[in-house]
Amino acid sequence: MSDKLPTIILVGRPNVGKSTLFNRLTGTRDALVADLPGLTRDRQYGTAVFEHRAFVVVDTGGLMPESQDPLAALAEDQARLALDEADHVLFVVDARSGCTPSDEAIARYLRRLGKPLTLVVNKAEGQPPAQAAADFFRLGLGEPQAVSAEHGHGLPALLRRVLADLPVVAAEPADEDGVVRVAIVGRPNVGKSTLVNRLIGEERLLAADVPGTTRDAIVVPFAYEGRPYQLIDTAGVRRRARIWEGVEKLSIVKTLQAIERAHVVIAVVDAQADIGEQDARLMGLIAQRGRAMVLAVNKWDGLTPDAREQVRYQIGLKLPFLDYAPTLFISARHGSGLGELMRAVQAAYDSTMRELPTGEINRVLEQAVEAHPPPAVLGRRIKLRYAHQGGRNPPRIVIHGNQTEKLPAAYKRYLANRFREAFNLTGVPLLLSFKTGDNPFKDRQNTLTARQIKKKRRLMAHVKR
Repeated sequence: MSDKLPTIILVGRPNVGKSTLFNRLTGTRDALVADLPGLTRDRQYGTAVFEHRAFVVVDTGGLMPESQDPLAALAEDQARLALDEADHVLFVVDARSGCTPSDEAIARYLRRLGKPLTLVVNKAEGQPPAQAAADFFRLGLGEPQAVSAEHGHGLPALLRRVLADLPVVAAEPADEDGVVRVAIVGRPNVGKSTLVNRLIGEERLLAADVPGTTRDAIVVPFAYEGRPYQLIDTAGVRRRARIWEGVEKLSIVKTLQAIERAHVVIAVVDAQADIGEQDARLMGLIAQRGRAMVLAVNKWDGLTPDAREQVRYQIGLKLPFLDYAPTLFISARHGSGLGELMRAVQAAYDSTMRELPTGEINRVLEQAVEAHPPPAVLGRRIKLRYAHQGGRNPPRIVIHGNQTEKLPAAYKRYLANRFREAFNLTGVPLLLSFKTGDNPFKDRQNTLTARQIKKKRRLMAHVKR
């Protein structure tokens, strides 16, 4: 039995259903799917399990031999890199379109590679399998396998055929303990994909000086100083008025999902462009979601001292609510500052996942209240009695007391800062929850004795006179 998971690569021309097949095999919705040619550009990796056997599935961008689009050429380069890793290739074609000249060109290329290959005729629902596959025998790639990725038809037979000649690796329970998920977000063309490529040391993602190059949220496994990471490269988020393409709306949904899944978010801004309202909104959204954050100011190389001072001023002016997030000045292209960036990510992860001792929390609360007591409300002092941790990622502290709903926002910020300083929490928006203890007698009625009832009647009679 092999320890290395066998790798199955999905290739074919655009819009034949490779991403739908990827999602069906992996049991996820990680690959962006829409009825648009050329939607997938980067390699997307996922793990699949069939009949207790595990394997890796790789979705690739469409191969377009005749295209002159430079981004299409880059996507094709990514697909060819994926083919180098393949233990088996699934060449996906479209039963509805029939065999096209592009299919024939791709078949000639794949035949030269000499990789184990299965011809998959997708979108065969509603047709007899023999009829759907008939047109593709002329490709000379053996017997085609008719399937419907959208409905799952024919996939068990396909997988049994493919896995028969691959190493057997038993599926193990998913265990992501200790894996740090890091989402990299920002506006288009700020250098997110370049940053991922530089960190992992290879051209894993498309990086071009064209806004919107990345459309999907791409997960890239990565290790740094012995700790496993998942880097999630996301599509650039633009102003709502400029989001006109349906695919771009789906890409933004993927970005928001990546933020939700992440332990730490690297928010990338461009030092050579203005830090604008869209940057502030995106950072505010990350803070509202409670994600740990590191601010990476990219393209720092080549700026004059005056320009760098202006960038620092703009960050303080337009992103004042990120005072808890460390700011790193980097060059993704040249690799400067990336060591400090990853150390800041590690510190942010450790902070957001930390267990805070209850005794220490209460000691810090007592010292904070003693140094600066809560204000009085209508002559009554607000009392904060005790506290405990209420959650992680982000860390939450629950404080119990009386009249806590009347605490001013400024005092809540004061407490959050005291806790963050005491526990050395880096890059996390510490959340405080306040609970007011109920009055145990508020709904209790006093039952009068017979003597008390007689006394009450005498008093009432005296008042009536």
